[in-house]
Amino acid sequence: MSVSEMFITLQGVLTADQDIREEIRKVVQTLEQTAREILTLLQGVHQGAGFQDIPKKCQKAREHFGTVRTQLASLKTKFPADQYYRFHEHWRFVLQRLVFLAAFVVYLETETLVTREAVTEILGSMILIHIATLVFTLVEADRERGFHLDIEDYLSGILTLASELSRLAVNSVTAGDYSRPLRISTFINELDSGFRLLNLKNDSLRKRYDGLKYDVKKIEEVVYDLSIRGLNKEAASDAGGEK
Repeated sequence: MSVSEMFITLQGVLTADQDIREEIRKVVQTLEQTAREILTLLQGVHQGAGFQDIPKKCQKAREHFGTVRTQLASLKTKFPADQYYRFHEHWRFVLQRLVFLAAFVVYLETETLVTREAVTEILGSMILIHIATLVFTLVEADRERGFHLDIEDYLSGILTLASELSRLAVNSVTAGDYSRPLRISTFINELDSGFRLLNLKNDSLRKRYDGLKYDVKKIEEVVYDLSIRGLNKEAASDAGGEK
């Protein structure tokens, strides 16, 4: 093979790689648009009237995740199954955003932390009804099974949830919901304790985790302010009445 032929072959490989990346980029753009729509919908909970509409907003958000699953199904077809990490950077940010949105929906519904396995179900389980009902999994928790939710992407999304909840704690007080910041405080402190158990080596994830202490502090200030104003007792009383 001549030098010219060798470089022509190499150019063919480069062109094929660029074509794959362009196809991935197009799908990622649609995912980003859907993520923005879900975020816009959920941002309504920060408004006064939004607290009464939380179940409705969560239901609508889950409907949007149906679109996400279709888009992820398309994304999986754009690159070889064994080259996940070669192209991972293209969808890493939007996947982290989608993890956050899924975690936010689950928290608003149950005030619990969504598991990584549950996120993969929200993002990637499609029910196919033909002769029999089958569940087709698009996003796996196990990296050995192909397209999966990386642990670091999951943790990054959860850290974004912490920031969102610190904002929700402040807006809850404005809306006259004094018990919610107390519950958020308990949740965030448990989350912080969980992260302290991890030995984080990833620089990006470590920096994001460092921001968690500011979220904890912000929520503690909200709870302290409620205490000073005597509103925490009112909130505890209301919670007891609800039980």
